[in-house]
Amino acid sequence: MNSQLSPATPDADDPRPEPPLEPALEECCGSGCDPCIFDTYAAALQRYREALMAWEARQTERGAPQ
Repeated sequence: MNSQLSPATPDADDPRPEPPLEPALEECCGSGCDPCIFDTYAAALQRYREALMAWEARQTERGAPQ
């Protein structure tokens, strides 16, 4: 059996980015922390979106299904 990936399959060395876990409303202490847990989540979500766009572009270049 051939263990190499074909050009049309996602690369095991380049896995699809995982989204950050959204905090539950009750995880916020309501004390006005800076940064708030939701600020931290928003920043992580933005980084995820950027990483996902870059990953999708790499997959498109390789001709792999997304």
